[in-house]
Amino acid sequence: MDIDIGSNFYRNANGTIEVEGVPQIQLTRHPTTGALLVSFALFDSTGKMLAKVVDSTMMFNERRAYELTIVAVKETESGKTLLHLEVKAPELVSFSRGEFHSMKGHLLQVSPTEWKIDKQRKSGLTQDAKGGAVSIG
Repeated sequence: MDIDIGSNFYRNANGTIEVEGVPQIQLTRHPTTGALLVSFALFDSTGKMLAKVVDSTMMFNERRAYELTIVAVKETESGKTLLHLEVKAPELVSFSRGEFHSMKGHLLQVSPTEWKIDKQRKSGLTQDAKGGAVSIG
C-alpha cells in the first residue's frame, strides 16, 4: 500500500503508521469489498487514551466526545478534524489533514503540504517503506 501524508509519499508500506515509534494508525482493505478499514488510537496531551477505532468501528469513546465518519474522526463539540483519510487509487491512501496527540503527548499536525510533530517537520519526502511501517517523528 502507498500512503501520502501531507506532501510526503511512502510507497510499499504495510498500512501501519507509527507516531514516535508507536503504531497509532493501521490501514487495511476489506478482503471482499475492498473498503478502507481504519484502526486508530486517540490520546490526550498526557498520553491517556480518549478514543479507539478498530476496523472503522468506534470501540471506545470517552464522554462520546468524538464522531467517526467513513474516513474521518472529528471532535464532536468543535467539529475539528483529527484524522482525515481518502482513498485516491486502489493502493493509495491519502492522509491530508489532521491534528492529534501521540501516545507520548506530542501534537502531530498534518496539512496538505507537510506533517510536523514536536520539533520535526517533513515536506516533499518520498520514501520506500520496503513492506514495513511508515514512521513519523
